[in-house]
Amino acid sequence: MIELDFAKNTEGLLPAIVQDADSGAVLMLAYINKESWEQTLLTGKAHYWSRSRQQLWLKGESSGHVQLIREILIDCDQDTVVFKVKQLGGAACHKGYASCFFRRVEKDTLQTVGERIFDPAVVYGKK
Repeated sequence: MIELDFAKNTEGLLPAIVQDADSGAVLMLAYINKESWEQTLLTGKAHYWSRSRQQLWLKGESSGHVQLIREILIDCDQDTVVFKVKQLGGAACHKGYASCFFRRVEKDTLQTVGERIFDPAVVYGKK
């Protein structure tokens, strides 16, 4: 197994940058721990550590918008990963957008630059 340096962070979490494998678009940033790393390697599906719920999280377990791993890159210090994925369902963001980075800074405001793909109230039963 490939060993990552989870000891660099006191919580044992490392950043995972997630990109669309075809377009290269940045879809999201999440965190992995040793357990989520092992599950990702074992299943070929992106698993993360949910900081808000304090539990292992299979991306798409609620929405069905699973991320299939196509390639994994590891940085020189072995403390950050890039997951290149096929995003099922077309949306990585829990707010219904293809990417979590759907807003652009323009002067002192945020402008929405992405199209909403699904309504989170319908998918999750809340906004």
